[in-house]
Amino acid sequence: MKIESITPEQEARLDEYVEMWIDIGLSTAPVDRDATVDAIARAYTQAGLKVPTVEFRKSPEREHLCAIFWGNLSAGYLSFYNYFDEVIGLDGIEEIRPLLDIARHGGPVAMYDGLAIVYERPAEMHFDDEHNLHSETGPALRYSDGFSLYCWHGTDFPEQWLATPPTPEEALHWPNIEQRRVACEMVGWDNILEQLDAKIIDEDDDPMIGTLVEVQLPDMDPERFLRVKCGTGRRFALPVPPDMETALQANAWGYDVDTDILRALEVRT
Repeated sequence: MKIESITPEQEARLDEYVEMWIDIGLSTAPVDRDATVDAIARAYTQAGLKVPTVEFRKSPEREHLCAIFWGNLSAGYLSFYNYFDEVIGLDGIEEIRPLLDIARHGGPVAMYDGLAIVYERPAEMHFDDEHNLHSETGPALRYSDGFSLYCWHGTDFPEQWLATPPTPEEALHWPNIEQRRVACEMVGWDNILEQLDAKIIDEDDDPMIGTLVEVQLPDMDPERFLRVKCGTGRRFALPVPPDMETALQANAWGYDVDTDILRALEVRT
């Protein structure tokens, strides 16, 4: 089918489908074993393979990750296939329809010649506002057999950091750059900046507007931070875009308002 145009009604339904599949992706409901086995059988049949023996396990084992279809955790991209199939009526979706069914009813599946290993959905998942795996108090992803992942806004980190956070020195020199940023956020950027030779870019007379500084983090480009004092008297630092030129501009960026509006405010919390 060739798409000439999409009606406003069809376009409006896209968000509905994305939200539906987000819910599927976040599901910790038990696997529907019969429906999952049926969907796997259809997928193997469409691929011209012998219908496999199906085995159920509780959590994904690392040696299987290369051959795995992530089931409900693949919901992000499947939402668009489902939308164009059911709402737009686009041809050519038939080959992946079994994958849609697997994602609806089950967790990750490792598919081999003559064998399919189906993993249960997680027993527990926690996310930030952008649906990245995130928890500051425990595992962000946990299966019923104990297999867990600890994540900070989508980046995994060592479990021991929850009980014993890294020191500022350890955070600054952690070998993995993405985890290094996690460590720095856990320690607090204000504590990190104490360890560095911060160059003052601009300092406002109002401590609640703050001081804009630039630092050179190990193995990274120079970064800018706004050091401010909040209404409770605490001091903290916030990373800001590198094109910020004044403390007022950086502070206004954090509130997503114009600098004139921010300057006019008498009380901020």
